[in-house]
Amino acid sequence: MWFSHKQEKATQHNTAQILESLLANGIDVSINELIQYQTKTSLINLAAKKDLHGKMSGNYLARSKGRGMEFDEVRHYQTGDDIRAIDWRVTARTGITHTKVFREEVERPVLIATDLCDNMLFGSKLLFKSVQASHLAALVAWHAKERGDRVGGIVFNQQKHTELKPRSRQQGVLHYLYSLSNIHQNTSEALFNSAMNTSDNPNLAQQAFDENCGRIRQLAKPGSLVYLITDGNHLSQESLRHLTNISRHCELVICLISDPLETELPNSNKKINVSVTDGTKKQQLLIGDKKLAQKYKEQAQALTHSKEALLTKAGARILHFSAGATLETQLKNGITSWTR
Repeated sequence: MWFSHKQEKATQHNTAQILESLLANGIDVSINELIQYQTKTSLINLAAKKDLHGKMSGNYLARSKGRGMEFDEVRHYQTGDDIRAIDWRVTARTGITHTKVFREEVERPVLIATDLCDNMLFGSKLLFKSVQASHLAALVAWHAKERGDRVGGIVFNQQKHTELKPRSRQQGVLHYLYSLSNIHQNTSEALFNSAMNTSDNPNLAQQAFDENCGRIRQLAKPGSLVYLITDGNHLSQESLRHLTNISRHCELVICLISDPLETELPNSNKKINVSVTDGTKKQQLLIGDKKLAQKYKEQAQALTHSKEALLTKAGARILHFSAGATLETQLKNGITSWTR
């Protein structure tokens, strides 16, 4: 008993140190803890994974060839080619008129959709899933800004949403971070009020998720990089239809946030009955039963695989993150790989 108590105290002390380094308390989201991710952009890579379309010049090469700044190839001159692009050296060497072909540069907006519905306000180890989602959104936003991309997107919960059109430079990032902080606070207040009022519509979060997937679809222009940060608990045929449409014209990356308690039960040398609640319903859970723990883990894995199958079919690339460890730990140690 003395050893377990000592171990628990050490764990609590370690958690407190980690939270202090994150400038966070694990429950709320402040601007300061989101701004600090400006110094951690090297953890990820937003390099384009497929050809892009766009009208404005930027940092990425378009699929179509034209009068851009990036040289692509030399080919035989064809009727209608701009004579200013003739490569006179190759023409003189071969005796056949050749022309230079260039790749057009395009700009790629980065859209971040962050799900802060009340199901995201859960955490058993380090952070609420909603807090980790906010940290991840901040990291993506700062990295996109560093690359010169325009940043925008949607932050939503079951009561409200904030839609931000892509903006360049730091202004776009800061607007998004303030929206994360404000909507997160709104979610916390709404969750407290709903606990006081059991007549709230239980399907509100599901409807909000579907509607906001539709909003992302409207906001995402062809060639955009779209990030959806969620736990995936409200996936439906409606939301999958919107996501499938997005992936046809954009690069869609879905970051699934989970909590350690959602994947497996805590270890215990003794069998202990504990009460679990979602705020309205209560359920008894037996900790320390190996057979039950294995069954719990298998069911959690099956649910995760089911989500992955649906999202992969919708054309999304999937990244997994835990709310039980810092983003830096997961990315540096290879627990989560940003690249394919």
